[in-house]
Amino acid sequence: MPTSSRQLMGLPTVVHLTSVHPPNDIRIFVKECKTLADAGYTVSLIAPGERDHERDGIAILAIPQAGSRIDRILYSTSGVLRRALHQEAAIFHFHDPELIPVGLLLKLRGYKVIYDAHEDVSADILDKQWIPPMLRWPIAICVSGLEKLGSRVFDQVVAATPAIARRFPAKRVTIVQNFPILDELVDASPVTYVSRPPTFVYIGGVSAVRGAAEMVDAIGMLSEDRTATLRIAGRIAPRGLEADLIARPGWKAVHLAGWLDRYGVSALLSEGRAGVVLFHPLRNHVESQPTKLFEYMSAGLPVIASDFPHWRQIVAGARCGILVDPFDVTAVAKAMQWILDHPDEAEAMGRRGMNAVRERYSWRVEGQRLIHLYDSLTNGRRTCAA
Repeated sequence: MPTSSRQLMGLPTVVHLTSVHPPNDIRIFVKECKTLADAGYTVSLIAPGERDHERDGIAILAIPQAGSRIDRILYSTSGVLRRALHQEAAIFHFHDPELIPVGLLLKLRGYKVIYDAHEDVSADILDKQWIPPMLRWPIAICVSGLEKLGSRVFDQVVAATPAIARRFPAKRVTIVQNFPILDELVDASPVTYVSRPPTFVYIGGVSAVRGAAEMVDAIGMLSEDRTATLRIAGRIAPRGLEADLIARPGWKAVHLAGWLDRYGVSALLSEGRAGVVLFHPLRNHVESQPTKLFEYMSAGLPVIASDFPHWRQIVAGARCGILVDPFDVTAVAKAMQWILDHPDEAEAMGRRGMNAVRERYSWRVEGQRLIHLYDSLTNGRRTCAA
């Protein structure tokens, strides 16, 4: 890639690394990389993709996309390392636990390194169905050990939630929560709430442990004269799950939109009556903070969400939705019915959720935390040079 004008000006260069996420990932690219670039840093992103290119002033450096989990671990990781070793950066910031060895090697070469912990990896491993049960605990222990080692070596850990932050030494962690960008998903010409069709929405990856079957069964239980629908914006995995969902009676009321860009997501949310997030109570879910939950709120939608203690603090605290047992399909269907039967109250829930995002759940504050961390690691060079 040619030397940029900002590099010629001597502004600090930072490189984000991922072997898993696409180059347009919302947390990595849209929020973190663009926030840093807007603040004056020269930013590159190494990520799976077809070719090198530049987007919004950020250099995207492509590595081959992996065909399987094994390929990703064996080949994508080495591809990230090869590309990283050809970069000169003030900071390397990586986003996947399998890149911890890469981070350690970069640290040994004298670079400043940040590990971005998106989730509780050890807890997630214990619930991975594709890992043989007898191997889950040993793998989780090994990964936890690697994270602990890294947290003592890396310059900082960026944690996506307070629960994740508690797993690392307090002096070595900065919490940067994955909250929405204000007004990003607010449609410029929204359909008035009362005139919207009886549509419920779900955005994001679709899986069994994220309540796929329960959503489909619940929409199928609503009375026929409602013609209620569930619109899903996301990909279903694994393949066998899609066949199972299609075979359910409620599937006739489901519209599968597939992956949508941010404009498509905004348009979808502007036509919905409520957003649905029915995660099962797995170790990695009960204290999570699903981005989709806050995005529904930011768009002014009431939410129907799993009744976890942490989620209860958010949803009940803002009075912005209905909490349900995610396994109780009847309760989910009744919550949907209540939303349709009480449009004024549901709209008020949505407004309260939007206000809560504006007051305490927006990216504005989190982005400033990220910039402050970078400024502290670069001795304020960005501030002086910008």
